[in-house]
Formats: sequence, C-alpha cells, structure tokens
Amino acid sequence: MMGSASLSVTLATAVGKPISAQHGGGASSRAFALLPPFRSSSNQKVAQSLQLGSMGFTRRTSSRSTSCFKTAVASVDSDQLSSSPNSPEKQDNKYYFVVANAKFMLDEEEHFKELLFERLRYYGEREKEQDFWLVIEPKFLDKFPNITKRLSRPAVALVSTNSTWITFMKLRLDRVLSDSYEAESLEEALASNPTTIEFEKPKNWVAPYPKYEYGWWEAFLPKETKESKV
Repeated sequence: MMGSASLSVTLATAVGKPISAQHGGGASSRAFALLPPFRSSSNQKVAQSLQLGSMGFTRRTSSRSTSCFKTAVASVDSDQLSSSPNSPEKQDNKYYFVVANAKFMLDEEEHFKELLFERLRYYGEREKEQDFWLVIEPKFLDKFPNITKRLSRPAVALVSTNSTWITFMKLRLDRVLSDSYEAESLEEALASNPTTIEFEKPKNWVAPYPKYEYGWWEAFLPKETKESKV
C-alpha cells in the first residue's frame, strides 16, 4: 500500500516519448522509472485510432452542418419558386383552364365561390393584378372537340395565366376537365357566346349555411362581359 506517497504519471500523447514517473518510495520509484518508452506497436495503433476517430468526428460534424445548411437553402427555394430567376418565363399568350357544366360550377360546387373570393381578396391585399376569370360558354371550346363532347351545356370555364393554380383547382374541384390554349389578346382568350344561366331553387334546403345567391359569379366575369350586362 502506497500510503501518503504521491504518484504522478505523465503519458506522452502517442508520439513515442518515454513515460516519466515519480513516487515517494525509492524501490517503487526505480520500478516506475524502468517502464519502457510509450513506443509499442499496440500503443501506436491506439494512438492512430484516436487520431482517426477525432478526424472522423470532425468530418461528421462538418457533414451535419453542411446538410443543415443545404436543407435551409432548399426550404427557402421552395418557398420562392414563383419568383426564382431560373424559372421559365410566363407566356403572355398562354391560358390554362378547367371547365364543367354551369350547374356544377356555379350552383352545386359548395367551395368554388369561397375559393374564388378568397383569391380575389389575396390579390387585393397585395395589389396584384387579377389573372383569373370565369367565362360562360367560352368560344375557345371550339378548339377542343374531345372536351365538348363530354360536357353538358351551358358550360363555364375558369381561365387563368397561372398554370400551377389551375392544376390546384382541377384537383380541388375534381369533376372538371382541363387543358390550355393560346390567344393573341385577352379579349380573344376570354371571348364567349351569349347565353342565359338559370337554376331551379331547391324545394328543401337542409344545409346549415345559406345557398349561394344568384349572380355571385359576375364579379369574376371578363370586363367586357360585365359592361354588356349593364
């Protein structure tokens, strides 16, 4: 037993330096002094492992930091896709649409009115120019015989220059047909055939909310169509 004697052992950090040892007792001191230098192959392997482990930890830490940085950048990019400088330029003469019969679009689909007025409010708050319209009996349907043969008439189309939003509306409304077309002007793109829209009032309205009022869609008609009704 060493008693109150003090022991101090200093190991060289895997660079091959000998061990220095000090002990209060003479024989024990000589025994510690006879320890071989820290140069055995097993000790060198341990030192190399420690060094490699430290390097691996540094690489993993750096990798995690880089990964976090990339994730943040990807998140910002996904939020700003519409304004990305690398996104394709919007074609001014390209129009996208979904279409269905007027009864479904204007009288039956419960959420259609809310979706349109919410988007109109959103544009107004941000002072954005309106880029979507409702067209009753649009003339451009003559270009789509495969669509018209599946439609009940009169038909109503939701037209926009924003393809992403039209794709969303197609998925949201579900029972609609969609496509795109080109036109030389906005007037040509939104031209319509005169028609009269009439819906029968239901005898028993059991929904907990009031039924849409007739004519709510006029706020979304092209300007020329609105003026012709005045």
